[in-house]
Amino acid sequence: MPSITLPPKENALFKRILRCYEHKQYRNGLKFCKQILSNPKFAEHGETLAMKGLTLNCLGRKEEAYDLVRRGLRNDLKSHVCWHVYGLLQRSDKKYDEAIKCYRNALKWDKDNLQILRDLSLLQIQMRDLEGYRETRYQLLQLRPAQRASWIGYAIAYHLLEDYEMAAKIVEEFRKTQQTSPDKVDYEYSELLLYQNQLLREAGLSKEALDHLTSYEKQICDKLAVEETRGELLLKLDRAGEATEVYHRLLERNPENWSYYQGLEKALKPKSVEGKQKIYEDAWVKYPKGLVPRRLPLSFLTGEKFRECLDRYLRMNFSKGCPPVFTTLKSLYHLKDKVAIIDELVVGYEKSLRACKMFNQNDDGKTEPPTTLLWVQYFLAQHFNHIGKQTLALEYINTAIESTPTLIELFLIKAKIYKHAGNIREAARWMDEAQALDTADRFINSKCAKYLLKAGLIKEAEEMCSKFTREGTSAVENLNEMQCMWFQTECALSYKSLNKYGEALKKCHEIERHFVEITDDQFDFHTYCMRKMTLRSYVDLLKLEDVLRMQPFYFKTARTAIDMYLSLHDNPLSDDNKESQADNGIVMYRDTPIGRPGIGISRFSAQSARTGDWPVSLTSCRFRAGLF
Repeated sequence: MPSITLPPKENALFKRILRCYEHKQYRNGLKFCKQILSNPKFAEHGETLAMKGLTLNCLGRKEEAYDLVRRGLRNDLKSHVCWHVYGLLQRSDKKYDEAIKCYRNALKWDKDNLQILRDLSLLQIQMRDLEGYRETRYQLLQLRPAQRASWIGYAIAYHLLEDYEMAAKIVEEFRKTQQTSPDKVDYEYSELLLYQNQLLREAGLSKEALDHLTSYEKQICDKLAVEETRGELLLKLDRAGEATEVYHRLLERNPENWSYYQGLEKALKPKSVEGKQKIYEDAWVKYPKGLVPRRLPLSFLTGEKFRECLDRYLRMNFSKGCPPVFTTLKSLYHLKDKVAIIDELVVGYEKSLRACKMFNQNDDGKTEPPTTLLWVQYFLAQHFNHIGKQTLALEYINTAIESTPTLIELFLIKAKIYKHAGNIREAARWMDEAQALDTADRFINSKCAKYLLKAGLIKEAEEMCSKFTREGTSAVENLNEMQCMWFQTECALSYKSLNKYGEALKKCHEIERHFVEITDDQFDFHTYCMRKMTLRSYVDLLKLEDVLRMQPFYFKTARTAIDMYLSLHDNPLSDDNKESQADNGIVMYRDTPIGRPGIGISRFSAQSARTGDWPVSLTSCRFRAGLF
């Protein structure tokens, strides 16, 4: 059908429809649509039909919307408005590939339409069509060279394509057009400069990046980022003396940052273990309260030097009463000789503190308070638990609990010991004891819920979580809304252990939906980050989204789901118990209210196949799971 051109009166009404849509005045928009379509001459006007469909889609009337938009498109196939509206409809249903096709068709009839080009670029970056994204951003730059977003979008396209030098040149050309005072503090301009510096560094232009940093230092707001970047660049350029000064300044700001000490090591280049240790000994003198400069030498020292350094470190922590001391030393436990020294030292402390309230009988007579013995016993319980001596660990933790029955940390460790010993029910009981000591502590509440789930006490775990979830809704619904994946993962494993595969699979697909939502949520940031100039964070977000399904929660859930699907295929339900299991959603995945058929398991299988952790291919996973 040929296009129908609206006369001035109807054309004015059509423009009002567009304005109503932009301002979300959908009811008014429908009234204006009715005024045009009620005229027999324009009852089949394609663009008006399309706009009516788009408006109805915003009101939740999806089927009517699709019918009207398709009807409008049939009536006017050469209208960029109809194609654009059809693309918006597809985008609202997250059918991004189809939406891109619609936008490309729209551009055939109006190749310089800014709004269509912008919408197309958003979908291209969402789908990671980077070559197409670069072309679209170039068109937008040609049409609107005065707009900041045109330049930034074009630079990001080259950045994502790993042409860092070109991206840096584009940012530089844009920066030249900006008129800023060297004394004026502008956050957005500061972020632009830091992004440009990042591009230069990723391009391998370290000298240029350092010169750039020095030139614009006064205009950059994030002074810490400037210092850290300067230190890295000076190390790469082998300017060790200047790098040393930078890392000394950084340590004055934060003497507990591990990376600053590592940078200082690279700058000073000690030729021996003694020289390396001297760096940290100087830091002990300068920062007497610092724990990190006392901990880091333990990673490279051995023998008697390790013993001396460890002795000082442990005494300091036990006297102060520092609960995480075992956690800070856990990374040393893969070395048997160091574990033996830790064992010997701390057991010796415990015996000596019991006998004379000192770490060693040969000390200068300074006695320790009773809490020191408590923290030593607390450490020993974790130590023996970690090396697999749960009986000995229980002896120490029980002694500690007898002396201080109100310290929550002791009950947490006792629960962990029982868990590692394989008695999960007893572990859950002791975790509940810990939770009862402080019902306002959400961390212990969550830990208790997790242990209850491991013990198969699902209802009790839900009640435990309900203490901190929103009132008026069930804890399970609220935790699902909050994307609380640790709870859902443990729920799935608990249901699986109880052979309630239907409930377990529902939890798995809930988690899978969270990852889909996280992927979809990035859509809003494509325009926001370029507008706010948070470009470094934006690029980091895109890189994170690209590896999102390597996240441990996803893999653990995928493995659980695949296990159950394969088990159901190998041991199908008999006709006798199908009806009884139907409520749990086991009979067929397509019968469960958890999404489109086959979507979840195909993603799970694909992830497992990519990681290589499974001895079966993607196709065999799907086939054995009974999806096809």
